[in-house]
Amino acid sequence: MGINEPPTNSLIIIAENSEQVATDIQKCLNDNKFSSVQIVQSVAEIYQTLRLFYNAKEQLGLIIINEALAGTQLSDMCAALSSLDEGVLIPFVVLSNDEIYSIKQLKEQNPRSLIHSLPIPVNYPELLSVVKLQLGMKEERLLRHEQKQRLINELSERKLLDAKLQYLVIHDELTGVFNRSNFEKKLRSIFEKGKIYQQDSALLFIDMDRFSIINEIEGFDAGDSLLVEIVNTVRTLLDKNDLFARIGSDEFGLFIENKPLEEVRSLAAAIKNKLEALDFVLEKDSYSISASIGIFLLRDADESWHPSNMIAKAKQACNMAKEHGRNLVWVYNKKDTKVQERNNDLHWIPIIKHALIENRFFLVFQPVVDLLDGSVSHYEVLLRMRGEDKKIIYPGDFIPVSERMGLIHGIDRWVVVNAINTLAGLQDKPNISFAINLSSVAFQDDSLLPLLKQQLEKTQLAAERIIFEITETAAIENFEQTRQLIEDIRALGCKFALDDFGAGFCSFNYLKSFPVDYVKIDGQFIQNLLTDDIDQVLVKSMAEIGKNLGKKTIAEFVETPEVVVKLKELGIGLGQGYLFGKPEVNLLADDAISLSQLIESSG
Repeated sequence: MGINEPPTNSLIIIAENSEQVATDIQKCLNDNKFSSVQIVQSVAEIYQTLRLFYNAKEQLGLIIINEALAGTQLSDMCAALSSLDEGVLIPFVVLSNDEIYSIKQLKEQNPRSLIHSLPIPVNYPELLSVVKLQLGMKEERLLRHEQKQRLINELSERKLLDAKLQYLVIHDELTGVFNRSNFEKKLRSIFEKGKIYQQDSALLFIDMDRFSIINEIEGFDAGDSLLVEIVNTVRTLLDKNDLFARIGSDEFGLFIENKPLEEVRSLAAAIKNKLEALDFVLEKDSYSISASIGIFLLRDADESWHPSNMIAKAKQACNMAKEHGRNLVWVYNKKDTKVQERNNDLHWIPIIKHALIENRFFLVFQPVVDLLDGSVSHYEVLLRMRGEDKKIIYPGDFIPVSERMGLIHGIDRWVVVNAINTLAGLQDKPNISFAINLSSVAFQDDSLLPLLKQQLEKTQLAAERIIFEITETAAIENFEQTRQLIEDIRALGCKFALDDFGAGFCSFNYLKSFPVDYVKIDGQFIQNLLTDDIDQVLVKSMAEIGKNLGKKTIAEFVETPEVVVKLKELGIGLGQGYLFGKPEVNLLADDAISLSQLIESSG
């Protein structure tokens, strides 16, 4: 690499006893465009001059010094000022009466320094060449030093980044505890050692109660601060061998090895109590928190289980704690009702999903009959599902699971589309209407109204041929939202029936303002109607209220002609039940002669 042309504006210090020699050197430099030259007459003056450039070291050039002036300090000066080891690089041109000493001694003592010796008297052309050479070498060495430092910094930053990435691979970035992936990995490693299932060890699932309220009110930064405090609080109660991890947004896992259940319970209670006592203050507001904790004992585990299975069981226990009021500790028990329900849900979820994908749902139809003349008023549309073994599965098995697990809206939309398409296909029976029986949450689905409009436009079906049924419980639970959607759907021309009327005990209060056309009396009032005087009084009251409000009444579970007679006597206009027909895939003919004869014969 060649030496670049050295800068001519850097400071050159001339330290010389002879004023004449110093002046001559200065003139030589000035004549060759070196504009910044200063003469000093002692070592002290050299250091004094250098201090003025403490914050501008890049303006320093080199020092031309008479060996006799420097004396015994020359070697120390060269070591301190002419080596990058001290962060400064100032070349020296030493004027010496003993060139051999200067070169050999100084070079040996300061092998990394930029030192050049010239004999006295001074040969000015040679001096000028040496000055340019030393300044050029200084620039090159500084450039190499900068490149080296840049490389070192880059390597350091890369090492720090690699270390951080390695840390984040196994730790939660916010709290510093293990993340879920590494938690499961460490659990798996422990389990592989064997005999762990026979030991008194446990998994704890810690879930903060209603933690989202903090995020909603104060923001996520506040929530993050609280999570850090929670982790620090829990850590004070743990042993060094306990595995603690953040496995969800506000959920934590804790593995306790070789401790009996009572000690684990005691630790869980201590964690719960300490978190409950934690006072989280933000400016003027103070928040109290609590945690629900589930415990799963590893001796209850199957040896083939993955750690995630055990975490899931601990979470089920935590859910039980929440079900029973939150801020509790709960030990997993496979006989718990909610645990069994959860396991049942896990069994049904893939079956329901596959049924939707493979179109294994189908509709059946049950007639609703006019009790006066036996004619079919309309048909209620009911849903069935075929299992993979072709057996029929009834709604009671899969609808509750679908509602809990968020699958129900897809089923409701399937029912609406297929019921409307079926009805639109009955061109030879234009008087038939369908009552579409939807889930309890269907009327909270914003997509229901647009879907209905789309299907009516597509099929050109008269909207008045469709009746939607909604249960009394569902109607009351979200009254205003449900009422608004019902009014919007009725504006299209559709009708509504209130199902299971009377079962919710709030019926009469809501019925007067609820926009429905039919009232279906819950079957519990019909099954013992002939022998139960109270049921007769209640059914009569429902019939009178329905009549006064301009709504038609339908009795469910009608199974004998005698019940038909009693219902007519009590003022009920319509009936539905096995007497008139079971739910069938094929529609019954709307010919009611045989039914009329049956009703008449029962009188």
